[in-house]
Amino acid sequence: MDRVAKYREIIQELLTEYSTGSPLGGEIESETVFDVKADRYLVVDLGWNGTRRIYNCLIHLEIRSGKIWIQRNQTDCSLTDELLSQGVEREDIILGLQPPDLRKYTGLGVS
Repeated sequence: MDRVAKYREIIQELLTEYSTGSPLGGEIESETVFDVKADRYLVVDLGWNGTRRIYNCLIHLEIRSGKIWIQRNQTDCSLTDELLSQGVEREDIILGLQPPDLRKYTGLGVS
């Protein structure tokens, strides 16, 4: 299995785990969105809390040029640590949610 295919599998398993359960209560569900062709992977919360509409992107990951870009993480878990524990190389994780000039200080990939 090539590296990108491995990364797709790791991301899909990880986000499927995150999408289980509904911590916000009400009629809210977590949903995964996997666009394998464009290599974009999301977990979104959607539904209703009383009369209030809920739609929130909790996690947004992308694979670009063989690297995993963390674009959004609204959880209290470290996606970086989880990816590293699954065998993703440190230099293959890019914190897209950080400004480009600060990425060199993360100890991860820069772009």
